[in-house]
Amino acid sequence: MSAAARFSLKRQLLVWLLLPQLVLWLMGGVLAFRVALAYAEKTIDQSLTQSVRSLARQVKPLGSGLLIDFPRAAQDIMEQDPSDRVAYMVSSPPGSFLLGNTKIPAMQPDLYMPDNEPRLYEVVLDGKPMRVASMDLSFGDGFTDQRMRVQVAKSLVVQQRIARELVRDVLFPLLLLGAVLSVLVYEGIRRGLAPLERLEAQLAHRATASLSPIEMTQAPEEVHSLANALNHLLTTLRRSLSQEKRFLNDAAHQLRTPLAGLISQTELAMQEKDPAALQQRLTKVHTGAQRSAHLVHQLLSLARTEAEVALHPVDVATLAREVAREWTPRAVAAGVDLGYEGEDALTVPGDKLLLREGLSNLIDNALRYAGKGSNVTLRTQVRDGHCLLEVEDNGPGLSAEHLERVFERFWRASELPGGCGLGLSIVAEIAQRHRGTATARTTLPHGLTISFRLPLQG
Repeated sequence: MSAAARFSLKRQLLVWLLLPQLVLWLMGGVLAFRVALAYAEKTIDQSLTQSVRSLARQVKPLGSGLLIDFPRAAQDIMEQDPSDRVAYMVSSPPGSFLLGNTKIPAMQPDLYMPDNEPRLYEVVLDGKPMRVASMDLSFGDGFTDQRMRVQVAKSLVVQQRIARELVRDVLFPLLLLGAVLSVLVYEGIRRGLAPLERLEAQLAHRATASLSPIEMTQAPEEVHSLANALNHLLTTLRRSLSQEKRFLNDAAHQLRTPLAGLISQTELAMQEKDPAALQQRLTKVHTGAQRSAHLVHQLLSLARTEAEVALHPVDVATLAREVAREWTPRAVAAGVDLGYEGEDALTVPGDKLLLREGLSNLIDNALRYAGKGSNVTLRTQVRDGHCLLEVEDNGPGLSAEHLERVFERFWRASELPGGCGLGLSIVAEIAQRHRGTATARTTLPHGLTISFRLPLQG
């Protein structure tokens, strides 16, 4: 068995339920981090815009020059957090360092920017990424116009720290919820598969001899369906085993006597000196062998009728005429008038081989016991919405007491040689397999009629 076939249902359910949860959790973490970065960047941009405008207000035009009113306290405030580095620069003309704590590169490419409109971009200072707000201003005395650029840069370390904190604050509760959900999923799967485990335990400890039905009082509908299917299988198997056991018992019981007789006659024949007496012994051996062969054939037919059969449309009228023709030579040899009456065509759902076997048994039984000079009629007709297959004879018939036992196995009303008491039992089994019945009634003034009553083809 491959590794994939050994992969348990519980593991498959856990993988298919928890793996998507893990993937969604990771995707949620990435998405949350990106959203946190975007919000942190927006916060930094607002802070930089406010800072660059404030710094621009501290630089005031004075004639053709500039008055920079930037107290030391304000400078200390901007540089107070070493980890959150803040750089600023005032240049006039733009790019020519005038004031600040470091030189900040201009936006690339260095395009002309309208006055009093901050522009935001990113640069790398001393190997660290920074966000820059830049704003250009115009000043002068009306004769000579000059331009000034104010730049404030802020490290992105704070942005990343804020993003990490946001992600941590969001994902940690989600991780706890995911762990709780995983436990609940596992427990749900365990409880959901518990009926299957109970079903497995019942099957593992079930005795082969009993094959009793499986009882599932509290289980999901799907497990009930599985249990019902298994119960149907167990019922079929129990019936098959019972039929097999009954067949073996019947065969052992019925073959014991003729085989013992054959052995006895054979031993006597080997000791016989008189040719005429030897001929009589051999005749008895031949008769016993024929009876044993007939018994084996009947037992095998009985076993075949007890199996499940597939029903197909069969024209029983045509089949009855064929069977009657096949038995005509035997009827002539027995001095019996065998004929057919009934429909030209009549279709029923059935198994052609079994129906032929049933009709043959009925004719064989009639020819054997009706007696020389009697009439036997094979008849097909429709009555009360059903098909009737009948074999009628005008022989001695049976008493009312014997009619009740005519379909019992190994029961014989006559001690005439050749029979084994299984022919009419086979007929009853065949009728049952075709969802029909077999009945026997006395024919007036004397005789016997055996009938198949079968449903018509819908």
